[in-house]
Amino acid sequence: MRVSVGDCTVALTPHEYRLVSYLAHNPGRAVSQSELLDHLYAGDSAYTTNSVEVLVARVRRKIGAARIETRRGFGYVLGGPGT
Repeated sequence: MRVSVGDCTVALTPHEYRLVSYLAHNPGRAVSQSELLDHLYAGDSAYTTNSVEVLVARVRRKIGAARIETRRGFGYVLGGPGT
C-alpha cells in the first residue's frame, strides 16, 4: 500500500490507501465525508465523519497537505501539485 509523491514512495495503511485510491478514482469531483464513510467503513456505525477527518489529516501529513483539497460544504478532492 504505497503511493509515489515525486521521487519518494510513501507507505500508507490500508485505510489511508483506500482513501487516496477512492479520491483518485473520482478526479475533479468533491467526495463528501458521508460517501467516504460508507466506502471506507462499510456502514460500521462505530465510525463517524470525524473518523474521516482524522484519516484525511493523517494522509495529508504523509503526502502533503496541498494534495487533498477541502471544498467546504461539498467534500474532498485529490489534486494539487504533482497529481
